[in-house]
Amino acid sequence: MDPMEAIKQTYFQESDELLLAMEEGLIAMNNGEANDETINAVFRAVHSIKGGGGAFGFDQLVKFAHGLETVLDDIRSHKLETTPEITRVLLKAGDMLSDFVAAVREGHAVPEGHADEIAAELANLSGNSHASDSDSGDIEGLDFNPTLISFEESSPAAPCQKGWRIRFVPHPALYAKANEPILLIRELSRLGPLDVVCDYANLPDLAAIEPYQSYFAWDLVVRGEIERGAIEDVFDFVMGDCDLEINELTSGAQAETDPSVLPQKSEAPSKPVAAESLPPPSAALGAKPLVVATEGKAGAAKPTIRVDLEKVDRLVNLVGELVITQAMLSQQVHDSNIPANSPVNTALEELDLLLRELQESVMAIRTQPVKSVFQRMPRLMRELAAQTNKQVRLLLEGESTEVDNTVVERLSEPLTHMIRNAVDHGLETPDDRVAAGKPAEGTVTLSACHNSGRIVIELSDDGRGIDRERVRAKAIEKGLIAANAVLTDEETDNLIFLPGFSTANQISNISGRGVGMDVVRRSISELGGKVVISSSPGKGSRFSLSLPLTLAVLNGMVITVGDQTFVLPLTHIAESMRPKPAEISPFGASNHLLRIRNSYVPFADIGRLLGIERGAYVPSNGVAILVESQGSGRLALGADNILGQRQVVIKSFENNYRPIPGIAAATILGDGRVALILDVDALIGLCREKSGMSSKIVERKTGT
Repeated sequence: MDPMEAIKQTYFQESDELLLAMEEGLIAMNNGEANDETINAVFRAVHSIKGGGGAFGFDQLVKFAHGLETVLDDIRSHKLETTPEITRVLLKAGDMLSDFVAAVREGHAVPEGHADEIAAELANLSGNSHASDSDSGDIEGLDFNPTLISFEESSPAAPCQKGWRIRFVPHPALYAKANEPILLIRELSRLGPLDVVCDYANLPDLAAIEPYQSYFAWDLVVRGEIERGAIEDVFDFVMGDCDLEINELTSGAQAETDPSVLPQKSEAPSKPVAAESLPPPSAALGAKPLVVATEGKAGAAKPTIRVDLEKVDRLVNLVGELVITQAMLSQQVHDSNIPANSPVNTALEELDLLLRELQESVMAIRTQPVKSVFQRMPRLMRELAAQTNKQVRLLLEGESTEVDNTVVERLSEPLTHMIRNAVDHGLETPDDRVAAGKPAEGTVTLSACHNSGRIVIELSDDGRGIDRERVRAKAIEKGLIAANAVLTDEETDNLIFLPGFSTANQISNISGRGVGMDVVRRSISELGGKVVISSSPGKGSRFSLSLPLTLAVLNGMVITVGDQTFVLPLTHIAESMRPKPAEISPFGASNHLLRIRNSYVPFADIGRLLGIERGAYVPSNGVAILVESQGSGRLALGADNILGQRQVVIKSFENNYRPIPGIAAATILGDGRVALILDVDALIGLCREKSGMSSKIVERKTGT
């Protein structure tokens, strides 16, 4: 790859992170949480995107980002208050900046006029904030933009043994790319106490000033325990457009660190100021150099590296193969009847512990917070609210919940469809909400949490809830169910997942074609997850997605059914037992119930569900495993024997063969045999179908 192209890809990766940070900060500002650190974080994100864009010649992006940066700096300087109107403009500008980044990533320009309206709003905001700063024509009023940074006369500095001396000389190209030296100096001041001397010795006569030349330089001293890299990071995007010298301060005389005697490297101008009424800058601004002293603390960020996901995936696969090999070794030792207290077994036990720790560490590398997906949703929500003329507030909870990268990448599409459905179908119009005694603004909550080894993502709204009568009527109209079908509330709610189903009266840009919720269920099912709906008329709906934390490994219980070996995920197992004959009761022609502590649970033989040929199965001669599934209830599964618990490596069954009802994936056991991993949700569905229960009409209709 071309080196410059590689650097550009790094810029785009960093831009994605910066855009997320910007979005997070803007949302906090919109929610009234606009503290200084939040505003500074948003400003830094925009400034970094602009700086990198300037390095690659993304002129449209740089120009727009500069306007947004100016408004943010006015807010940082308390020249603008973060009113709801201003935060509305900032949110729109943040969305537009994302569009600019996406455009340059794809190699095309943003259409002419696409950003003009928002750019004009930004210019109007910054113009209002600078309305009192108009030029008076008197050079004594010219103070080198005091609104950005305040200068005061220097005072003797206290001795300091630690710090850095910096000489910063901008080139004309730095200004041409819309970078501002004063803003860089302000960022530098956040690292530690900073003294700044503006060197204007190269400033020529007024008549000789060239508008595209650079005449100013800066001598700076920053004090404290600061890494050189932190200083270089401040100037990262302007390195090629300036002369930069960074020298470490050494302990010594006061004069060495006193900014008032910093050496001026530029020669004095050859011509004095021509007009008598215009004193030279040194007279207009004071005989002593301009100095600013600010306080700050050095913040050391944790070091990170960027690694291609392919390399991480390869590492995960290798660790998985290592786990399989270790299981094979353990099986061979067991079959050889080697004593349990032998050195070989002791070493294998230690190896098992080390492998588990290694596997957990490797899997942790693949995990990332769902924040990267969640923070794409506020913009979608704003656009939907504008299209539907509804007032919507989006609440995000549990953004730091971590899950496997593969799962995170595939969450975006189903969440997008769910939010569109919530805004378009779930929430009422402001007038209808007020008439129903609700606030005009509707609330949609998106949350994530860990639960029993899985990740649960919930999307809830406080809207009208599911109109089950209307859903049923639409399903009958489209021929999806029979007119005389008897459905429970759960079955009626699940009708919205059928392909082609929609309650919209007309097709719009948001809904009406009946593909959205079908995509949700299909996508979640492909991830090994489950969607559960709960809805209360007039109060709202809740969609709960239950997903595995990782698609690579799982802890399972190895069982046998006839001559077949299966793995049941431990996260679904509540308990196991050897049932007594009196605890098994017949139900109907060929079904059974298992009595567990004064309650009855449907009992199903795994062999019968999966069509495994074997002799007559007697439940009391085998084991019963009670499994639970969110939204699908409980079921007792009958097997012949339990071989033990194993951590197994998941191998995709569907990709390597074809989908089989009741089977989620496959794995390789320690003896080299292939074992199938059971899909508990699918088994519960098969049980209900074979027993003739009506609780899964929806699933029978869709062939699942």
